[in-house]
Amino acid sequence: MKFARTHGFIYIPYLLLAAALIWAPMIASAHEVYVLSPERIAEDLATPSPNPFNAFDTNRFQFFFWGFLAFIAITTIFFASITHRLEVFFEPFLTRVRPWAALVARVTLGVSLIASAQNNALFGPELPFVNFGMYGFLVQWTLTLSGLFIIAGLFTRSAALLAAIVFAAGVVLYGSYMLNYTNYAGEMLVVLLLGGGKWAADNLFRKHYLTKRLHKLEPYAFLLLRIAFGISVAYAAIYAKFIHSNLALSTIAEYNLTAFFLFDPLFIVLGAFIIEIMMGVFFIIGFEIRHTALFFLFWIFLSLLYFGEAVWPHLVLVGVNIALFMYGYDKWTIQGRFFNRGKLQPFL
Repeated sequence: MKFARTHGFIYIPYLLLAAALIWAPMIASAHEVYVLSPERIAEDLATPSPNPFNAFDTNRFQFFFWGFLAFIAITTIFFASITHRLEVFFEPFLTRVRPWAALVARVTLGVSLIASAQNNALFGPELPFVNFGMYGFLVQWTLTLSGLFIIAGLFTRSAALLAAIVFAAGVVLYGSYMLNYTNYAGEMLVVLLLGGGKWAADNLFRKHYLTKRLHKLEPYAFLLLRIAFGISVAYAAIYAKFIHSNLALSTIAEYNLTAFFLFDPLFIVLGAFIIEIMMGVFFIIGFEIRHTALFFLFWIFLSLLYFGEAVWPHLVLVGVNIALFMYGYDKWTIQGRFFNRGKLQPFL
């Protein structure tokens, strides 16, 4: 009887998650620059964009109505997540998957670097290697070799350091736009701090100097990943749905999203902007990490199916969400700090 009652509880958060998905507007989480033509992007960037908060005055009732439902969904999922019976029920599963989080993060970075190199672009199709001029070929091969070594776990930290140098070169070339891709920087930091782990070719060799120096920083690896990932999610929203909201409006118009979400286009942009900012903040502070990761993954796959986008720029997004879901909460997260009970932790 005790198991039966516990088993019944496990469906509650997923029903709430499904309800939350109903009210959420389409999130172009893979960046609007992936689905619009270069000509459309250039025109939207050159044209003054409307402030999405201008939609508030003409949609006040809808704003507060959907905001209230969102608040109810978030708080209900939060309290369900810290229910003792649910924590006990999911504890064996969460304990088994957590050690794999670092491996998922490492392989994700390696595969994403190779995919980037093979597609002749730095992390996204809008950043082609030709912009590096005569150094484009060097950047491509650096990412390819770094990715291969990282996947194999061979000279793992050195390979991550090389990839980080390429990222720094991107910052020099593209400036603040690279904030869209701080998820890569977070992955590089995780691999740099944790190395290859126990599933790596590095274990065949003696520990080198860099490994010993970084050992004390290992506990901060997933903290840095969460912060970097949250920054990338929030900045993408600020860039494409606030500073250059014409990009989001063009996406809505070209893909007829108003046929699915019966709101004013600018109000859809406002809703997506707020949701993505909240997702970024939740990752940064460590609140409802697993629920946010599942929510994000749902919209990534839906976006891929609906827009028919290239898969490779999304690999890092999928991998980071899975890694964060597996790792869960530690003492540098809101829920881990105040709601962990020994081995038990909030399951969403």
